[in-house]
Amino acid sequence: MKRNENIQPLSRDHHFGLLFCWKIRKGLANQTELERINKYVNYFWQSNLQQHFLEEETILFNKLNDKLCDDGRKEHLEIALQIAKVNNQKNQEPQAYADLADLVDQHIRFEERILFPHLEKVFSDNQLKIIGLELQKLHQETIADDYPDSFWD
Repeated sequence: MKRNENIQPLSRDHHFGLLFCWKIRKGLANQTELERINKYVNYFWQSNLQQHFLEEETILFNKLNDKLCDDGRKEHLEIALQIAKVNNQKNQEPQAYADLADLVDQHIRFEERILFPHLEKVFSDNQLKIIGLELQKLHQETIADDYPDSFWD
């Protein structure tokens, strides 16, 4: 799907988010120790997802007061809570990681298929240009997922 150039950096991040989900699922399928997967989840959260969510919420969602933006914020919170859940488990359960991968995957697909096209229709060309400039100031040029433990292989 062709994305407006001003919000393309966020869509490029989504590629890495889908890889995050794939890596978790692959690690679970390989019966990788959950502690290893947990370390990766926290690495990706701290180095990528938190900043990505902040950018979407401050640069996109806060400019509109509508249900789809509210849904995006709500899903961000659900993902953060699921990450807290996997971190707070005494006896870690693989299902919690599978649920996290599902939440992130579904959220990305919601944003790409529903929310971003909606925003591209609602925002004027000038508003999209301003959003693009704001993203240039905040956005990491390229998301790095250079986690050293390739537990998914």
